[in-house]
Amino acid sequence: MRGDKASAAGEVLLRRLQRLVARAGSVRDSDHKQLVALLDDIETTRRGLMKECAEVEGQMRQATVRTTAIGAYLRNSQIQRGKRHN
Repeated sequence: MRGDKASAAGEVLLRRLQRLVARAGSVRDSDHKQLVALLDDIETTRRGLMKECAEVEGQMRQATVRTTAIGAYLRNSQIQRGKRHN
């Protein structure tokens, strides 16, 4: 299922971010190459997480639209059967 796959990818990115944060604590200010590499890794991970967030938001929007459509279909079917919807 697509949602499970996205969730797994998000979990991997979050674990990677935790490792990067831990690594950031051990980097010395004088090690510029390692700092630049760390910043690049953090930015790449941040972009991945933002992409996952956007996908989840899109899935939530799609679920809301589907829920609204199902409700409208239900109300319409009840009206056609002569039942009133409160």
